[in-house]
Amino acid sequence: MADIHSTAVIGAGAKIAETASIGPFCVVGDNVEIGEGVRLISHVVVDGLTSIGAETVVYPFASLGQRPQDLKYHGEPSRLEIGQRNQIREYVTMNPGTEGGGMLTKIGNDCLFMVGAHVAHDCRVDNHAILVNNATLAGHVTVGEYAVLGGLSAVHQFVRVGRHVMVGGMTGVENDVIPYATVTGNRAHLSGLNLVGLKRRGFSRDDIHELRNAYRLLFAPEGTMSERLEEVAIQFKTVAPVVEILDFIRADSSRAICQPKIENLS
Repeated sequence: MADIHSTAVIGAGAKIAETASIGPFCVVGDNVEIGEGVRLISHVVVDGLTSIGAETVVYPFASLGQRPQDLKYHGEPSRLEIGQRNQIREYVTMNPGTEGGGMLTKIGNDCLFMVGAHVAHDCRVDNHAILVNNATLAGHVTVGEYAVLGGLSAVHQFVRVGRHVMVGGMTGVENDVIPYATVTGNRAHLSGLNLVGLKRRGFSRDDIHELRNAYRLLFAPEGTMSERLEEVAIQFKTVAPVVEILDFIRADSSRAICQPKIENLS
């Protein structure tokens, strides 16, 4: 039987796993599903069509599944799905999807959301991502696995943040960020590759070397982006991380690709 504190308010239709723990003054809505080993520490609100995967821990004053902050939302039965083993710290907010975005906000596994982070409607956050204190995702943002968004950073709606990206603190991200990159600045610009992150994730020296060469060629001042893409595709066709970057750039998107300053091509 789940460990539910006497002061918690649990909706009649809520589905709570037997090994879950619901702490003092938590509020769980009628349509919420809470998985095995989930812990709501205290003062947590979970509402709407929200599911929380096994072993996720939610800290005080987090708000999950409340109505999206979108004036076009009119009560449609959209969902918030949170994966397994996530750490959701104090004052984090996550909203469900909307009709305009596929009706789903989805969080992967093993992510860390630090104090005050916000995930808006229709976002997708992949496994092992980290949102540092007060990092903010606007609607329809996608964040790749192992990406790190620094404190007080903000991502514009519909932006794609690739895998293994590092977003510097207090950075405003208005355009898509290619995988393996670092972006910084008041309005984000590419400032190189996320070399520290790549080494920590066990990428080989050869792959990192090839990525650096491809990066320089992709964002060289000579020629058009189309021409440079074609050249990189020919030279690095067997290098999987480079192919991933090319596929990312070529994918359909409503946002432009974030560019480096000329002096930041290393």
